[in-house]
Amino acid sequence: MSISPGFTTAEIREFVHEYQRVPHGRKGAWLVEREVSDHVLRRWRDTVYAGDLDRGLIPRDSSHMTVPPGKRTALEKVRAAERATQEAEVAQLSKRVRELEETNKALGKAIGLLHAMSEEEPADTPKTPGPSDS
Repeated sequence: MSISPGFTTAEIREFVHEYQRVPHGRKGAWLVEREVSDHVLRRWRDTVYAGDLDRGLIPRDSSHMTVPPGKRTALEKVRAAERATQEAEVAQLSKRVRELEETNKALGKAIGLLHAMSEEEPADTPKTPGPSDS
């Protein structure tokens, strides 16, 4: 869920990172070139650094001065690395799930064959002891 129509969360995150790299004094002109208002950028920046961009949650604390810009970029890089690690782990676990599902199918087929084979064989008739054996 995106916090702005027409923009994906990845685009918003990249936009905020690009804005952080623009030298001081050129940021206003950079925003005008991209036709994004200061208010929208502030909301995006708060969501990227202190909220939950992926779920579209904007933090209530409107003080954007609590985390310096350099630390914001570092925090976002750490979060991006964590997301990449989690995505790799999810991919690995998904692969393992597929392997186990295939194994379960194969075992199910083998068990079915064993049941079919045991039904085809004649049953052993137990020998009952005669009256003289007792």
